[in-house]
Amino acid sequence: MLLSSEIKTVMRIDANQEKALKRLKILTVRDLLFYFPVRYSNISEVKLIRDLLAGENATIFGAISDAKTKKGFRSKIPMGEATIEDLSGKIKVIWFNQAYMAKMVLNGESVRLSGKVTEGKQGLYLANPEVEHTPTMPIDSHETLFAGSKEDEDIRYPVYKETRGITSKWIFHAMQKVFKSGLLETLEDYLPEDILKKYNLPKLSTALVWIHYPKKEKDSLAARKRFAFEEVFFIQLQKQKTRAEAAALESYTVDVDQKDIADFMSRFPFTPTNGQERAVQHILADFLKGRPMSRLIEGDVGSGKTAVAAAAAYAIIKNRPPKKDEKDKKQTFGNLQIAYMAPTEILATQHFESFIKYFKHTGINIGLITGSGCRKFPSKVASSSLHGGWTDISRSQLLKWVANGEIPILIGTHTLIQKSVAFKHLAMVVIDEQHRFGTLQRGKLAKKESTSWQILPHLLSMTATPIPRTLALTIYGDLDLTLLDEMPEGRKQIITEIVTPDKRKIVYEKVRQEMEQGRQLYVICARINDADPDKELALNLKSVTSEARRLKKEIFPEYNIGILHSKMSKQKKEEVMKDFYQKKIDVLVATSVVEVGVNVPNATMIIIEGAERFGLSQLHQLRGRVIRSTHQAYCYVFAETKTQKTLDRLKALKTAKNGFELSELDLALRGAGELAGTKQWGLSDLGMEAIKNIKMVEAARAEATRLIQEDKSLHSYPMLFQILSTQKQDLHFE
Repeated sequence: MLLSSEIKTVMRIDANQEKALKRLKILTVRDLLFYFPVRYSNISEVKLIRDLLAGENATIFGAISDAKTKKGFRSKIPMGEATIEDLSGKIKVIWFNQAYMAKMVLNGESVRLSGKVTEGKQGLYLANPEVEHTPTMPIDSHETLFAGSKEDEDIRYPVYKETRGITSKWIFHAMQKVFKSGLLETLEDYLPEDILKKYNLPKLSTALVWIHYPKKEKDSLAARKRFAFEEVFFIQLQKQKTRAEAAALESYTVDVDQKDIADFMSRFPFTPTNGQERAVQHILADFLKGRPMSRLIEGDVGSGKTAVAAAAAYAIIKNRPPKKDEKDKKQTFGNLQIAYMAPTEILATQHFESFIKYFKHTGINIGLITGSGCRKFPSKVASSSLHGGWTDISRSQLLKWVANGEIPILIGTHTLIQKSVAFKHLAMVVIDEQHRFGTLQRGKLAKKESTSWQILPHLLSMTATPIPRTLALTIYGDLDLTLLDEMPEGRKQIITEIVTPDKRKIVYEKVRQEMEQGRQLYVICARINDADPDKELALNLKSVTSEARRLKKEIFPEYNIGILHSKMSKQKKEEVMKDFYQKKIDVLVATSVVEVGVNVPNATMIIIEGAERFGLSQLHQLRGRVIRSTHQAYCYVFAETKTQKTLDRLKALKTAKNGFELSELDLALRGAGELAGTKQWGLSDLGMEAIKNIKMVEAARAEATRLIQEDKSLHSYPMLFQILSTQKQDLHFE
């Protein structure tokens, strides 16, 4: 048996099991070994049904009967219902908002259930329990099941994530077969021995035994620590390797006149915050280092990231390109160039308009390129004043001017990285909310230059997604981080209200009063369409389609209502946002797809349905959609639950100073796995667990940096080199 051996060649499985293993992404022995338990259980945890007490969390083992789906008599919420029986008695089981669970258990099947014992009108029942399909306990012994002997207290059994056709018990026995084969004894550890010793981490073979078959809790914790560390370590290793490779390339050195920059920023229509001033100084210092800048500006919506980018761009365009034959001298004509990329056409257009305001006194040419067309500022056409001083121009003319260096600032969408777009002296790339645009893409842009030497542009990346510091240090390991944690002076605070179901009518009346003043409204729902209660993962959540119909019919019949969600085409989404921006739509019902999008100053209200389903960070970012107006903005957080725990969590939206504080709170309250948007980071559950530990993240980062500094190619560490070389994707996550 080898790590690369396919499961179907070393174990007897049928066609259905093979399909099930594919769903779990278990194709090889290696995949199986690294399929870690989601939790552990022991015999002493199991209780008899007759001994259950109201209010406790309990684990029981028994046979299922009367499994069915239904709807609540009054609430109409989808429910799954069943009865479980052991030798001592029986108890009802209810899965609220999870009707599909009743179809995941079969009448007569023996299962293990873990959930809260609740007192109802008809007596005790088990509420929303977790299900483990295990016809017998792993040790195949009913006699010891309820024995509760001291010998059993430390015996821990792994519980794995299941799928139809593959149970936790199957994985348990399959893993035993691998262990008995002696394969573990042949494994060579890929983590350097000095790192293992320094941080007291178990070696690979030991860690695999401890994570699958821990005799004591400390064993499983030690194993999880090792695998959590290594995941963050490998991410950091790749990030630091990328960083070192970029640093070895040449970039334009930008001479900075501090007085000139200060004069430029003094023309802003607001007083720059301390955070903005600090961010600009960080960027200017990077320009003088002689290597390509890689910096991320992270700040809430409205914190002034675009203004910082404008100041950086001004520093760039004040510099002349070097001569091709005498790089130490400057040309007396032309400017260095900036490419500014935004995720949508509407947002690119808004940045174009913002840059016109910032640069109109300079006489600098600014271009806009999108799929819909091209624009140039300033224009010599008299009628252009109607458009703010810009004019529409042909794509070919714009590309010609960019190629010969006549347009120093070009703003656009992903159109910027097409082969037809060539720059003469591209000195900086600014990316708004699109951090996938990394070294490779910068290299593509750089190669389009008409210079005879390879020059990598500086990178200024920006995001409004508030994430914990530990996560930022991990996923942005190749970027220097600057936080904008202040709002411009005079910005009105959003009034946030937590709304329980009984207060809905009051809120709708408040919203109507604002809409009568000409304001617009966002309504956010967690789903696109209504869920089938009989289908897997069905939840009783409001959907975009049904809520839009309801609002039009019952609440705001006189207003135009539009919808927006991820399944719409890019073109259609752009059209909807354009209509909303131009006030052709009064109420926009959408999913969280609006989290990052166009700024609509007239949209001063947002209603978030099913708010308890979102993380605090995500709620904060959604709320940021209505922060752009000079008018008072309102955020109504509609919670379907009245539980104090949930309401207390949501109240943090009213007290937290900024998104970063909320992201840290989210991490503490809900756990890394519940952090809004974490799926996009590509981290495993263990990796997300690791980011809760700042010391672990910093240690992994320090060790990765040390290894790369010692040996950038990693030839001294062939196993590490091999692992990085075989990575299926660039670990840039965003």
